[in-house]
Amino acid sequence: MRVMSYVFMVLAVMCFAVPAFAQGGGTSNPVNWVALSAGFSMAIASAGCGIGQGRATAAATEALARNPAARPGISFALILGLALIESLALYTLAIIIVKVK
Repeated sequence: MRVMSYVFMVLAVMCFAVPAFAQGGGTSNPVNWVALSAGFSMAIASAGCGIGQGRATAAATEALARNPAARPGISFALILGLALIESLALYTLAIIIVKVK
């Protein structure tokens, strides 16, 4: 039984390998891997920025709830932090625009 499973695995691999080797050298529809990877990198950067902004806002509201007298300092730190977090996404977008062209 084990030998037959190995035989069927080898046959399956051979069936998938034959069409791959039968293709010609040039393809009529090449994939733009730079644009595809740029989309994934922008998605990852945006997700990271969204998580960071959410955590920063949650921490700021918790700090304001604990100590309302520290509002000016917390607000300044929050706005500065959010600007730096957002700049990460903008830098990623700028790199993507430059690289994809």
